[in-house]
Amino acid sequence: MIQQITKPFREFFKLEASSGIMLLIAAILALIISNGSYSNEYFSILQKYVTLGTDSFGLKLSVLHWINDVLMAIFFFFVSLEIKREFLQGELSNPKQALLPIIGAVGGMVVPALFYIFINYSDNTTLNGWAIPSATDIAFSLGVLSLLGKRVPISLKVFLTALAIIDDLGAIVIIAFFYSGNIQSTYLILMLLSVIVLIGLNKFKINNFLPYLIVGIFLWDFTHQSGIHATIAGVLLALTIPHDIKNNKNSLLLKLEHTLSPYVAFGIMPLFAFANAGVSLQGLTFATLLNPVPLGIVLGLFFGKQIGVFVLSYLSVKLKFADKPTDSTWPAFYAVSILTGIGFTMSLFVGNLAFANNMEYMDGVKIGVLAGSLLSTLFGYFLLLFFSKK
Repeated sequence: MIQQITKPFREFFKLEASSGIMLLIAAILALIISNGSYSNEYFSILQKYVTLGTDSFGLKLSVLHWINDVLMAIFFFFVSLEIKREFLQGELSNPKQALLPIIGAVGGMVVPALFYIFINYSDNTTLNGWAIPSATDIAFSLGVLSLLGKRVPISLKVFLTALAIIDDLGAIVIIAFFYSGNIQSTYLILMLLSVIVLIGLNKFKINNFLPYLIVGIFLWDFTHQSGIHATIAGVLLALTIPHDIKNNKNSLLLKLEHTLSPYVAFGIMPLFAFANAGVSLQGLTFATLLNPVPLGIVLGLFFGKQIGVFVLSYLSVKLKFADKPTDSTWPAFYAVSILTGIGFTMSLFVGNLAFANNMEYMDGVKIGVLAGSLLSTLFGYFLLLFFSKK
C-alpha cells in the first residue's frame, strides 16, 4: 500500500534528480567557456538575432531571448501543469498536508526578500532585484537529496517538492505583477479574448491539444506585445488544460505533463542554465561578493531561505496548524530548509527580468546566485548526511 502511494513521488524524484545533474553540468560548462578562449564567441552567439518567418511578418529575437522568452514559456507551461495537478489531485489537494509547505514557502519567499531589501534599500535601481533570492530550484535541490538515497525519508522529499512547486507559483505571481513592462491595452484585450477561447475549449471538454496549442501561440504573441512577460502565457494556457480526476488515462493534462517532462528536464532547463550561468570571473575577489546585489542575494538565499522556511514551518507545527513530515527529525528538517536556498534557475530568470534595463548588474546577480546556491548545497548536504538515518 505504502509502495503504491509513494510510487509517483519516487518516479518524479528520479526525474528531477537526474535533471539536477544535467543542470550542474550545463552551469559548469557555461562557466568554463565564458572564462576560456571561446568566451567572446559564447556571448556573441547569445546576442545574435534569429528570425522566425520573414522580416515583415515574423518574430525576431536574440538567441538569449528565444531561450528566456519562448523556451521558458514552455517551462512555465509545464510547471503550471504540475501545480494544477497537485492542487486538484496531488499532495496539495489535502489542506492539512498542503499547509506545511505553503507556510514554509511563504516564509521562504518573504524573509529572503527582506534580507535583500535591507542591503539594497538605499538604491532604487538595485532594490528592483528584491525577488531574486526568493525562489527554490526544484531540480537542483532534489538532485542533492538523491545523493543521500534512502537515508532521507520520502516525507521530506515530498515536502521539498511541494514547497518548490509553491515557490514557483509565487515566482509566477511576482513576475506577473512586478516585472512586467508598460501595458499595451489593445494586446491586453486580445490576451483576455484568447483566454476566454481557451476556457471555452475546456468547458466544451475538448481533449485534443491542437486547438489549445493554436490559441496558445496567439496568446504568447499577444502577451509578448502587451508588456506582460511572455512566459505568463504558458501559465494561462496550462490553467485551461482539462484534467480528468476520475479517469487519469483520459487526462490531457497528465498526457502533456508526461510528454513534456524529459524535454523540459533534459533540454530546456540545461539550455537555460548554459545560456544564463556564464559570467566572467576575471578580477573576481571576495570583495566582489560584498557589493550590494551579490551580497543581498547570497544572504537571502543562504540565510533568508533557511530561516524563513524553518521558523514558520516549526511554528505552524508547534501551534498545530500543520503536521511534521512523518519519520523526520527537526535537525533533518532544518537541513532540508537549507537546501531551499538553492535558487539557481528561477533566481537567474528573475534576475534577468529585474535588471533587463540595467544589464551591468547581471554579473553580480550570477555571482550571488551561484555563491548562495553553492553554500546552501554544501551546508544542507553535509548537515543532512550527519543527521539523517543510515
